[in-house]
Amino acid sequence: MTTWAALLRGVNVNGITIHSADLAELFHTLGFSAVKTVLASGNVRFDADAAAEDRATLKTRIEQALRERFGYDAWIVLVTATELAAAADGFPFDAADAQRQPYLVFCASDDVRDELARAAASLYAADDPVAIGPGVVYWNPEKGRSVDTAFARVLARSAYKASTTTRNLRTVRKMLG
Repeated sequence: MTTWAALLRGVNVNGITIHSADLAELFHTLGFSAVKTVLASGNVRFDADAAAEDRATLKTRIEQALRERFGYDAWIVLVTATELAAAADGFPFDAADAQRQPYLVFCASDDVRDELARAAASLYAADDPVAIGPGVVYWNPEKGRSVDTAFARVLARSAYKASTTTRNLRTVRKMLG
């Protein structure tokens, strides 16, 4: 049995509303156990009889079920709890800095992560720090600037819609708890 985290993209924004209870019910219907939703932003922790090498099949199954049940073009990033913990533990910036947002940009593949890292390096700005981590890009923008920095504009590109999702470090820690 593997503990997984499904990180849904674009939930409870732009007219796509999915209640946590309905989301949990769907995951139970799929046969998963120990299902727990965290906050209302599309975070589900669950146990499945699927190892890490079964990720692609599991991801496709969940996305299809989300599309059928909730009628939207669903994309998720699927990580094991171990991968989630490694990503959170590796946050390289001062997570206690009240002037900044400690973000983890989860990527569906290392290729996407590396592409974002290259883009960030070409845009380097001391006030918009970015670093690479295991399966993630760490980002630490000033509060109130998470949509108007150069890296924010890169993340907003439609090319990354189906392959990335961003979470605050505090949310990730709640998912692990």
